[in-house]
Amino acid sequence: MTLPLRRCLSAAALVLCLAAPAAAGAQEAVPPPGPAPGWAELEAAGARIGEIRVVSDDIFDTADPREDKWLFRGANRLHIQTRPGVIERQLLFKSGDRLSVRVLEETERLLRNNRYLYDVRFRALAWHDGVVDIEVMTRDTWTLDLGASAGRTGGANTSGVHLREYNLLGTGTTLSVGRSNGVDRSGNEFEFFNDRAFGTAAALSYQHASNSDGRRDAISAQLPFRSLDSRRAAGLRVSNDDRIDAVYSAGNVVSQYRRRQNQREIFGGWSAGLQDGWVQRYSGGLRVDDDGYAPEPGLVAPTPLPADEKRVAPFVRIDLIEDRYEKEQNRNLVGRPEFFALGMAASMQLGRAATALGSTRNAWLYAASLSRGFEPVNGHRLIAAASMSGRHSDGQPQRQGGNLQAQYYLPQSPRWLFYASGALDLLKNPDPADALQLGGDNGLRGYPLRYQSGTRRALFTVEERFYTDIYLWQLFRIGGAGFFDVGRAWGGATANPQDPGWLRNAGVGLRFVSARAAFSNVLHVDLAFPLDAPADVKKVQFLVKTKTSF
Repeated sequence: MTLPLRRCLSAAALVLCLAAPAAAGAQEAVPPPGPAPGWAELEAAGARIGEIRVVSDDIFDTADPREDKWLFRGANRLHIQTRPGVIERQLLFKSGDRLSVRVLEETERLLRNNRYLYDVRFRALAWHDGVVDIEVMTRDTWTLDLGASAGRTGGANTSGVHLREYNLLGTGTTLSVGRSNGVDRSGNEFEFFNDRAFGTAAALSYQHASNSDGRRDAISAQLPFRSLDSRRAAGLRVSNDDRIDAVYSAGNVVSQYRRRQNQREIFGGWSAGLQDGWVQRYSGGLRVDDDGYAPEPGLVAPTPLPADEKRVAPFVRIDLIEDRYEKEQNRNLVGRPEFFALGMAASMQLGRAATALGSTRNAWLYAASLSRGFEPVNGHRLIAAASMSGRHSDGQPQRQGGNLQAQYYLPQSPRWLFYASGALDLLKNPDPADALQLGGDNGLRGYPLRYQSGTRRALFTVEERFYTDIYLWQLFRIGGAGFFDVGRAWGGATANPQDPGWLRNAGVGLRFVSARAAFSNVLHVDLAFPLDAPADVKKVQFLVKTKTSF
């Protein structure tokens, strides 16, 4: 979706854009009087936490000759450092608590989820009289994303311009304005998000888009389960979306219609916290879905067009989480720590829409998911997941969907890894726009955009990945992959009549990660070659796209 152009413009912004001066530098850490024991030894000794010192460092360490460059010094001066209070409010421990290695590890995972942080470390400052003083050291990323974007996937181009700040004035606030030109629509967009708004525990977000085919607004205020040991949660979500949806066949639009989706949800949750390595959470609330469908003047509508429907449904949800995570490197990113959730995670939600509450019809609404990680051989990882959702009314399922997927990681060396994945999807009695699609933008890289669609889909991928030790200008990490994809989407009224069978492609690509930027998704630059494709499909597909992983 985005080309390196935005990286270049963002890099230029390091020098050219106007910004407030950098926050005051962190105090020097006081070294411990003697060698500090390891965290496990301190926990075994029953240590309690004394002073907690937060040190929020600049983007670049100019004490390192490799980073003592004029561009990096300029970036540090222009950048406003994360306020220590923003970090302090996210810590899962406080002075007086017993030291827990598990809590330190979970805190690191949560802090690293912030796009505005590049690194997170803990250090024992001093160990005396059964008390350990802790230094929390973080390093920022460059958070001002000023530039343009462009991409090409499945023969379709996308573009956009935007101004996005991921850490406004060092407060952890995301603020974004921009314009995008996508496959389905173009529009102007605005976004605000703060995970701990105004120094509270509340997460607030607002999104607005004025599009070529309608508009979208969404607002959310939540007190989420922030950690495994959290006991309470509550929230409110409201969204309105008015747009034109398209139905595809053989990569071409065959019908279009206007769709209105209004959603409301209020919920509360309770948990006893982490007990014996497991977490159980119980939630309940009320959800309102109001869906409307209408022909759009000048466009061919699908036949039949779904009927308008409103669902007002109280619901209950149960979540089960196993505390088992492992820290890896060079899996889905390049040269950055990654946390794999290998424990079981299960969720089940059941709701009842009733005409007495204003629903169009009585219906049971359900959703369930299950995932777990395995280690079949030492060092190997298998992540498996399944999910299903839908509703049951008038004696039959409606808009029922199911998914099975698995990912396998086989490290061959610190720089090489074999990766394989598979996914199976199924729809039963879907709406027209719910069709499962397959093509250049959703998994089959050698074929045009949304080349196949249907009510069933299968996709299998194998990759040989390599992760270089190149750290270009201390800014960009580089990797690559050779890949083979095979898949098929079939069933239903939108199946491709000209080429309905299994499709295959092979290819090679490079991966670029802007390691010091908050917008450091993985840039994919791929050449894909369809195998046994008909004459109307190009023999080489060039794809440029950003994704959250390798």
